[in-house]
Amino acid sequence: MAGRESLPLSRLKQFQPLNRLTDEQLVVLASRAERRVHGPGQRVAERGVRDGLDLFLIDGVIELESADGRKATIDSKSDKALNPIARLQPRMYDVTAVRNCEFLVVEQDILNQLLRSAPVAQVEMESGDTFGNDESEAHHLLMEFYAELRSNQINLPSVSDVAWKVRRIVDRDDTSAEQVALAVSADPAMAAKLVRASNSPLYRGFSDVRNVREAVVRLGMRTTRQLVTMFAMREVFKTRQPALQKEMDRLWRHSREVAALCWVLADSATRLNPEEAMLAGLLHDIGVVPVLVQAEHHVNLFADPANLAHAVSELRADVGTAMLENWAFPPAFTEAVRHAEDWAYECREPEPQLVDVVIVAQLHSMIGSSQNASLPAFDQVPAYRRLGELELNASRSLQLLTEARARVDEVHRLLSIH
Repeated sequence: MAGRESLPLSRLKQFQPLNRLTDEQLVVLASRAERRVHGPGQRVAERGVRDGLDLFLIDGVIELESADGRKATIDSKSDKALNPIARLQPRMYDVTAVRNCEFLVVEQDILNQLLRSAPVAQVEMESGDTFGNDESEAHHLLMEFYAELRSNQINLPSVSDVAWKVRRIVDRDDTSAEQVALAVSADPAMAAKLVRASNSPLYRGFSDVRNVREAVVRLGMRTTRQLVTMFAMREVFKTRQPALQKEMDRLWRHSREVAALCWVLADSATRLNPEEAMLAGLLHDIGVVPVLVQAEHHVNLFADPANLAHAVSELRADVGTAMLENWAFPPAFTEAVRHAEDWAYECREPEPQLVDVVIVAQLHSMIGSSQNASLPAFDQVPAYRRLGELELNASRSLQLLTEARARVDEVHRLLSIH
């Protein structure tokens, strides 16, 4: 708007993915962006509209409402405001100003053009070559890949209809076990898995469960919802490409291990629901799935495994966050996906959150692996310190997980139910 003081570059660099741009590019972006102000109650963006704009919340508080009535608020001072607001097109949320708000509005095409020519962080390859040369084909392909993601030219996987329906039914206040059982029974394979899960060592009672309704009663609504979603996730990690399926299987095994560790840590060191923590662990690398699938279309870039690893590292958080927003998951899950490998991340909530459990589970899963040398000391990780009820230290933590190995194995078997 005319006469409005321009934002300092330091403020622009706080936003994702503007922090990828050079100072010169940010100056160009600022000159072609618009500043908008919305008063309390004013609609900022409408669900279902494809407007081609990225909205960055500079100041104020907004409310997002999804198609199923879920609502979430975002404060400009929170970490959730570091990303474009409801960025998927067409928009998945109605966005309304709660109090006076100011936005930086950028055309996605303009931002994508800048991202294509933005520098990529340099990564040393085993051969000694450097990935990230501005003139390299790999660099331009990675930027093209990133732009395709942002402009929604990459097809994101979808959750099964049954999992989607069960989540919506359980979230209603007046839902009965019969209604949930009916929804699950629409998929006989899912129904059989839920019955087997309810008879597993984790949930077994004095007698065996014989039908879906009994399974829902034994498990409870929330656990049923999480388990149905987890069983549906297995299908997301599948592809028709044999070479890619090996990578998918490896990714699924790692996700399953982290999920099991999340269950144990949440149950032992927090008041969080263990099944929610397990689901967060299972989802923490979900953003890698479309990257692997799309890799088939960028043979020159991904023929080198080191390039693929770098692309995964660059894109996993953004793609995973976009997927969970697309699936209308609560903000706690998207936070866990975005920061799963951000060892320095410190959540602002006073109590431990899903993101804390996922980060600590990740650390444990990598101990003894090829990544072990690059891991920080446990006491340097804020998430580790935040799981304070057990007064964890490295030896106590490993002792806990050793004692809980049987429980971890039970969770593994649960997630392997066919």
